[in-house]
Amino acid sequence: MTHREQYIWQRGIYLCQVCYELTKSFHASEIYGITSQIRRASVSVPANLAEGYGRVTRQEYIRYLRIALGSLRELDTHLVISERVG
Repeated sequence: MTHREQYIWQRGIYLCQVCYELTKSFHASEIYGITSQIRRASVSVPANLAEGYGRVTRQEYIRYLRIALGSLRELDTHLVISERVG
């Protein structure tokens, strides 16, 4: 099995796609602000899942899973802020 066959990685890619589509409607002045933050956090999730999958030890893999989880929490925060400020 490769990282691309993992369900969680596939869902992470879908999450990125949704975030990119969502941020297309954001105001142009936010391209270097919240838009960029949302996109970078969403990309970080499947990227860290893939990187962790390629590591040798289980401990390393778990470390990257935790990093991906942190990116999900960061993304959640950015989305909440975006919703509140309109």
